[in-house]
Amino acid sequence: MNFLAHIYLSFDDAEITLGNFFADHIRGNKYKHFPERVQKGILLHREIDTFTDAHPIPKLSSKRLHKNYSHYSRVIVDIYYDHFLAKNWNLYSTVPLKSYTNRFYDLLKDNYAILPLGTQRMLPYMVADDWLYSYAKLEGISRVLQGMDRRTQNRSKMNRAILDLEEHYTAFESEFTDFFKELVTFSQEKINHL
Repeated sequence: MNFLAHIYLSFDDAEITLGNFFADHIRGNKYKHFPERVQKGILLHREIDTFTDAHPIPKLSSKRLHKNYSHYSRVIVDIYYDHFLAKNWNLYSTVPLKSYTNRFYDLLKDNYAILPLGTQRMLPYMVADDWLYSYAKLEGISRVLQGMDRRTQNRSKMNRAILDLEEHYTAFESEFTDFFKELVTFSQEKINHL
């Protein structure tokens, strides 16, 4: 899953949200110095990724893309799934998406000192371009995919994946909806057991 899903799946616990968001910038067990609930968020992030990678529905979504994007197809699916979460946000939250994302940016700014360096570097761009809110529109997803393609020195061709999203939009959305129900339940249970 991508940024918005990890944030949402922290269920409004600020410290878990922080860890769940920046976990990709933490290697191995180099998280023991964080507060306990931030550590829980990092571990939750890893559990969500493991569950997602093993689940047949995201695998099905990824298989549709594999011919054109090889191992990048899973990253693309994560981005697509964040689009469907943002687009259908009112089905998952009573807080409007704009308010929710602004509150999250404030949380990051308020906790800037404990953010990993990679997250600190990313934060100004994320806020300036309002990444999370932009996911709700195809133009926003297109910008994300273009940025990801640039990060691979244009080898991934991920910029073209917006065309695949448009072509198979209904199938991807249906797969996301079915999978996300299971992922919400999994995440709630995992938080209680971590």
